[in-house]
Amino acid sequence: MDNSAKKVDFNGAPCVELKAGGYTALVAYGIGSNVIRLHDDVNGIEFFRFNPENTADVIRQSAEVWGMPTLYLPNRFADGILRTSDAVYQLPVNEKAPYSNHIHGFIHKRVHEVVETGADENSAWVKTRYIYDERDEFFASLPVKFTAEYVFTLSKNGLEHNISFTNNDTKVLPMSLASHTAVKAPFVDGGKEEDIRLSVPIGKKCELNSRCLPTENYLEPDGWDLEYRNGTKRPVLQVVDNDMYFCGSLELDGDPFHGVTAEDIASGKKLCYEVSEEYGFWIIWNDRGFNHYFCPEPMTAMINAPNLDEDPAVSGYREVKPGETFTAWQKFSSKN
Repeated sequence: MDNSAKKVDFNGAPCVELKAGGYTALVAYGIGSNVIRLHDDVNGIEFFRFNPENTADVIRQSAEVWGMPTLYLPNRFADGILRTSDAVYQLPVNEKAPYSNHIHGFIHKRVHEVVETGADENSAWVKTRYIYDERDEFFASLPVKFTAEYVFTLSKNGLEHNISFTNNDTKVLPMSLASHTAVKAPFVDGGKEEDIRLSVPIGKKCELNSRCLPTENYLEPDGWDLEYRNGTKRPVLQVVDNDMYFCGSLELDGDPFHGVTAEDIASGKKLCYEVSEEYGFWIIWNDRGFNHYFCPEPMTAMINAPNLDEDPAVSGYREVKPGETFTAWQKFSSKN
């Protein structure tokens, strides 16, 4: 059996290395359980933004833009305010003026623990956990205890990421979850950035104001937007700045596909990123377009969702009751 799961040190970052099904993954449990590398060893595809020379400190300082970090609480909360059905919380305002928002939460920078690793003839896996309570410095801003658990399973089908958040408190746990997935450009060995095309199953566009907050005005897609839907969008070498949409479904090989794909049109190799139905929104961003990566970010809720006047059924905002658990999943695979 060639499949394996073992602890390794990646330039100072404690990781679990998974090998299975022709793929290799590095899960940096010491940096928020970030999947800092996913590589298709057979087809020469580097899924995520990865630099073999990166130190743990480099990744930690910009943990949102390397690999596949899970964000809680993701994106922006106006003036740091977060309103739930039973409390109002003041989060730190960590995004400078003129934005003046709280952005991206904290869990992607914490040291998580490894609960279990294993491998069999079909797959390799690691389970990680973060227990959030008064020992976390963020607890002064959000005093709601919870446990986050992630299971990463690697096989011939690619990488599956199962996520659960359990409320350990007597108050409701606000739930908005996202991945700030940074895809390498080009992602095919020997490929060119200009050959990448991104397909996103967009619905209506969520208009954002100058602070990158929703106006609660929803726009019909125009020509720029429809490039996502018809698979002709070049996600790099031009600026893509927080294009946010309600999401629908694509078809992949004739089947419904709740996710995005990126294709290298020169080789026909394709990166597939599927998410569970809890993710109702996509936001696309590429750090000004010329830094060799782009971020298709699935979100379970709109930016600033708990503070909007919008119905939660539309905004995606959820609350996890005491003792209950929220779950979601994501899958990454490649096709020729």
